[in-house]
Amino acid sequence: MAATLTPIQQPSESVSQRPRRLMMPLDPLLTLAVIGLGIFSLVTISVTTRVNQTGNPHYFVERQAIYLGVGLLLMVALSRFDYGLLRQFKYWIYGLLILILLAVLALGSSALGSTRAISLPLFSFQSSEIGKVLLVVFTASLLVDRVRRLHDRQTTALVIALMLVPTVMVIAEPDLGSSLVYISVALGVLFVAGTPWRHFAALGLLAAIALTIALALAPALGVHVLSKYQEERLTGFLTTHVESPEAQRQRYQQEQSKIAIGAGRQTGLPHVGPAQSSFVPFDESDFIFAAVSEQHGFVGAALVLALYALLIWRCMRILTMSRDLYGSLIAAGVTAMLMCQVFVNVGVAVGIMPDTGITLPLMSYGGSSVLTTMLALGLLQSIYVRARSPEGAKSPVGRW
Repeated sequence: MAATLTPIQQPSESVSQRPRRLMMPLDPLLTLAVIGLGIFSLVTISVTTRVNQTGNPHYFVERQAIYLGVGLLLMVALSRFDYGLLRQFKYWIYGLLILILLAVLALGSSALGSTRAISLPLFSFQSSEIGKVLLVVFTASLLVDRVRRLHDRQTTALVIALMLVPTVMVIAEPDLGSSLVYISVALGVLFVAGTPWRHFAALGLLAAIALTIALALAPALGVHVLSKYQEERLTGFLTTHVESPEAQRQRYQQEQSKIAIGAGRQTGLPHVGPAQSSFVPFDESDFIFAAVSEQHGFVGAALVLALYALLIWRCMRILTMSRDLYGSLIAAGVTAMLMCQVFVNVGVAVGIMPDTGITLPLMSYGGSSVLTTMLALGLLQSIYVRARSPEGAKSPVGRW
């Protein structure tokens, strides 16, 4: 018996004769950007940490290679996971977020004046990093469950209130960088959910009032909402005459970063060694963009930024490809997370943003940062895989 033809099928073409489209197991361009940034990270760290206190010149680059390798495996594994199942566990996810932040405040080890991580046998676990992904999933789940009330003020207020709880806990560590990312995640998800502009205007006004009180009015009255350390990190990059050691240290870091970026010129210094790299403190983590510019010049820095542009473009493309609102909101949160980190980190390196201690995704040394970014990208890959499935291919936005 002849196969039944669909109304749009040519008489000579049967269902069994149609060629099958090649389905990619992962987003190829997103994966390319991840691998490219990982290679840049290893090459840069291998130079900046050649001389270190461990006595092993390959100590940091070997550990970073392990983090990237494990992260790639996690990304691939999570791409096979149905992200839609996370919705039913949203309150458990939020509870876990609060719990790990409380654990750091109670049990975390102190370093450079901050208590941000719990020391484990193999590496230090920084809860504020993994908290970024947990907040993305929770916020997206909460908005999907209130899909009929997305334009209500109560919905916007609820999302902001639940976001502020972990944000305040992160500020208490203190970790200003992660707190900025948490705020960006909530705003990014609200924006894609269709929150009215008047809500964002009201939030902006409230934020301006809060900053004015915290940085100007309260200190003038002898009340410090933020610690002196946090105030100086937020305002030190704007001052020309600094007196406190913290403001001097921040200004020194950014000045040395700009010197390193300028020294790289077009193609980088011919023989960058530990002597040159040591001019920039934390050039394997917070100021790794300065190290890239120093080693590879304008060409290397431009290539790294192009890879980030490719990464963020694919994130936004997956947002539009998603088969459901939940996937789009998760993609929005991940995109906001990455954009905030790249913009602030590079802005700090070139001296236009305050030094908040934020990492450059997939580039900065650190297991918590790398694995968190890979988990977030694994969720995006999961959205991509399901959008490219035969059921999702029926819609034009499901095609790559």
